[in-house]
Amino acid sequence: MNAMALEPDPHLSMVRDVTPRTPEGCEECLRLGSAWVHLRLCLTCGHVGCCDSSPLRHARAHAHEEGHPIMEPMEPGEDWRWCFVHEALV
Repeated sequence: MNAMALEPDPHLSMVRDVTPRTPEGCEECLRLGSAWVHLRLCLTCGHVGCCDSSPLRHARAHAHEEGHPIMEPMEPGEDWRWCFVHEALV
């Protein structure tokens, strides 16, 4: 039986060195006066959106609307990345 190597996610090429555009919170929730649970940082443009546990799921909406699939958490101590296209850790 041959072991197959996993290919890296092709969307990782879209990752840039970004600065959070609204480090104080979810960009859309701040504008709407809505609450969020956790924050996610778009690694293509620096958009800050709320996670899928938040009522409005702005990080996911941003990924689909803008075509920016890779994000990471803004929570201290968390070190992972997520691809919304592949619904997988990268």
